[in-house]
Amino acid sequence: MIDGDSLPTIDAPRVRLRWLTERDIDALFAVFSDPRMMRYWSTPAIKERAEAHAYLLRIHEGFTSKSAFPWGVERKDDGQVMGTCTLFHIDAANMRAELGYCLASAYWSQGYMREALTALLDFSFGTLRLRRLEADVDPRNGNSMRILDKLGFKREGLLRERWNVDGEIQDSFFLGLLAKEWGGGNGR
Repeated sequence: MIDGDSLPTIDAPRVRLRWLTERDIDALFAVFSDPRMMRYWSTPAIKERAEAHAYLLRIHEGFTSKSAFPWGVERKDDGQVMGTCTLFHIDAANMRAELGYCLASAYWSQGYMREALTALLDFSFGTLRLRRLEADVDPRNGNSMRILDKLGFKREGLLRERWNVDGEIQDSFFLGLLAKEWGGGNGR
């Protein structure tokens, strides 16, 4: 699907999806230790910088095994990594993958993630020729649900009591988008 030693860079108007490196550990720590951002994630917020380093190693391992393609979301004007966009549970035979994304709460409601996801969906359905993308979202995460709705994802089911995050049982909406439904960056 993707050859080489790293992910290709994907440009959008104000953001760039790019390969994450050691220099991004502090940014990853800032994102994944942000309690507001992690509120609806399937794991608790990290507490130590070493956890961000371990996460970066898992990112690189996922790419090497072709089981996950995780990009950093960088703001073009200052090079700040604000979050991540990831294709994971990649099933090449069935031409499908799951979509995961996060954005530090300081950057919410500014359109950055919609730009990043639009570029990633174009890449996924175009370059990678995927047929289907899926997303798993906590139903209480209104911001995430709105972005996916605007991008054309369809709600396909409620998975009750799917996650146990620090003792809190969480439901999950499962959403899907087919390549034939994707209109691209047409301002849906």
